[in-house]
Formats: sequence, C-alpha cells, structure tokens
Amino acid sequence: MAAPAREKDPVNIVHQNAILCETIKKEQQTQKLYTSYSINPFKKMYTLTGKPNSVHDSADGEEDGNFLRIIKRAYQEPVKKFESPQTEAQEIGWYYKPLLPQDREDRRLNYPRKNSEITTYMDAAWRQKEQQENLQ
Repeated sequence: MAAPAREKDPVNIVHQNAILCETIKKEQQTQKLYTSYSINPFKKMYTLTGKPNSVHDSADGEEDGNFLRIIKRAYQEPVKKFESPQTEAQEIGWYYKPLLPQDREDRRLNYPRKNSEITTYMDAAWRQKEQQENLQ
C-alpha cells in the first residue's frame, strides 16, 4: 500500500519577504539607468510631407549635427564604417583588391580564349542564323 500523502508546511511570510528583498537588491545592482535617447539609425525612416499652410510644419528649426552624422554613418557601406569585417559573411569580398597585379603576358596565370577552325566556323554560322531570324 502507498504511504499517506504528507501535507505541505505552511508558507512562511518572513522567508518569502526575505527572498523578495534579496531579488530586488540583485536587480538594482545590475540595472543601469539609460538616459541618452536617440532615433535608431538602423531603422528606415519614412517622412511624410505636412499640410501646406500649417505653421509648425513650415517652421525652420535648427539642424542637429550629431543626428545627421549618425544617420549618414548608418547609410554607409560596412567597408567604410569599420576597419575589419564584423561577421563571417562580410569577410567574403571585404578585401577586393587582387593579391597579385594582373599581368597579361604571364602565361602561368593568363589563359586567353583560343578559337580553332571549327569554333570560328560555328560562331559565324550562329551569327548568320540569328540575323536571318531577326529579319523575318
């Protein structure tokens, strides 16, 4: 036979309050108050034109240089923003300059297209066929 079920101890309010106080204390130690707010430069902004006779839409305001600089930087290519690639995907194509200067006279690295008699004949035949189709 199964043992009779044991009843739970009653909840101790003092212990529950101590756990709550400790939790709040830990949260306050790790919290950081953030007071510098700005617009997210990585989110596309769509501006709508205002009403033509509205006073507040036509009023000229001061330009915020810091905001304009942040927006301009957000729209730059990653190569201009950062010195090195930030992700693995950016590594492909980051260094776009060739490692060796291209020398057309070097036969080891340059393989020009060579045409034989058959390929030149077939090129001329296809060109002639295309011209005839275009005339019809």
